[in-house]
Amino acid sequence: MTADLIEFDTPRLRLRPWRESDLAPFAELAADPLVMEFLLPLPTRADSDAMVASFQARFAKNGWGLWAVEHKASGTFMGFTGLNSPAVDLPFSPCVEIGWRFARRWWGQGFASEAARAALDVGFERLGLEEIVAFTAWNNTRSSAVMERIGMREDVAGAFDHPLVPEGHALRRHKLYRLNRAAWQAAPGASTSSE
Repeated sequence: MTADLIEFDTPRLRLRPWRESDLAPFAELAADPLVMEFLLPLPTRADSDAMVASFQARFAKNGWGLWAVEHKASGTFMGFTGLNSPAVDLPFSPCVEIGWRFARRWWGQGFASEAARAALDVGFERLGLEEIVAFTAWNNTRSSAVMERIGMREDVAGAFDHPLVPEGHALRRHKLYRLNRAAWQAAPGASTSSE
């Protein structure tokens, strides 16, 4: 039995389950060294297709996950944003994280923040999560800025070495951000999604 799939809109975006037509543009996004600057390693096409298959499997099981993000005005696939339970054991596991990845042409226009706020709303209001975390390499200032814009706060004491990044690698040290439901509900204009 499959779960009911959650999808939703923001003023400019549609967050939806993945389609076959998303595979090629996602592979292109994932092959961009600037998009993947703080992620390891650059995936092959087979790797990126397998990643989408894993996203689809989680949607079938849970009804939610890392949604494909579509530009409403043009119907163009932009990247992904959503919620995920990391498979790797982290110092703060079990947890649900929020994450995003957009093609470079969409950067700097507030799309990541818009999509992430809507995903937080789903997590807290529809799924009833008590806390959502985010983490990124210590020097990824772009992602850290989005985390702060959407109301997350850095847990300085929670900084950790990511177990999937090799020891000695410059990206191994990660910053941890947290947001709980009470803080989300207290923030002005927290709810942004619509069915």
